[in-house]
Amino acid sequence: MKTLVCILLLLETFVFVVQQQVDGGLNENEISQQISSEDGRQNPPQTDTLRAEASTDRQQYCDLGIPDIHAALRELTATVTEQRGNIRQLTATVTEQKENIRELTATVTEQKENIGALETQLRDEMNKKNEDREIAFSAGLMQSGSGYVGPFTTDITLTYRNVITNIGNAYNPISGIFTAPLKGAYMFRVSAFGHGGTTAILSIYKNGEHVVVAQDQVNSSNGVVLILEVGDVVYVRLWSGTRIYDNQNNLNTFSGFLLFPLREQELCRM
Repeated sequence: MKTLVCILLLLETFVFVVQQQVDGGLNENEISQQISSEDGRQNPPQTDTLRAEASTDRQQYCDLGIPDIHAALRELTATVTEQRGNIRQLTATVTEQKENIRELTATVTEQKENIGALETQLRDEMNKKNEDREIAFSAGLMQSGSGYVGPFTTDITLTYRNVITNIGNAYNPISGIFTAPLKGAYMFRVSAFGHGGTTAILSIYKNGEHVVVAQDQVNSSNGVVLILEVGDVVYVRLWSGTRIYDNQNNLNTFSGFLLFPLREQELCRM
């Protein structure tokens, strides 16, 4: 802006000189002489001083404009340099964020794989748990042949050796004892067949405690639902002085199965 003003002042001086030439028809020497003569007559020292001051002011004003332009350029250059630095910093930040996104994507992928593996493990555990809940057995008294068992002078535990079904392997045909692998409600049933006028009396026991009896001279049966904890045992005992008859038809059987498992609090309520 200052440079423009300086230029305008110089143009104004030039126009003034030209106008004087046109209006007075004077040449440059005449104009100079006339100015000098008039200045000498009126106030030569003051006129020269004013002209010198005007010339000095113009020069100083014009000189002041150039440093301002240079300062503005330096300031603009500094601003551009600063913005370039900001752009480089922003570029570095964007690159860092891209790297973070890649790492996050890799982490998410890894977590998905872990979740898939965990789901597979849970399915396997659930399948195993369901397999553990599949508990059922049924067994006949004799594996082969036919004949009587008893009478004895004391009660005896019967061993049903002809295993028909034993899902979960909770029944032991060697001892004749069923051992509960899960806490739950179980259904048990026993059949008794007497022959030749002899009374057959069988009892279902839980942990040494008598529960139910099947008694008849020909054929009888009985059943019961028991709440068992893990490790509880159930078996059948033949009363002393009685006997049962069996053959390939499995006339005497002992059976049981899990109705449903029970949680700890459900057992407490019972």
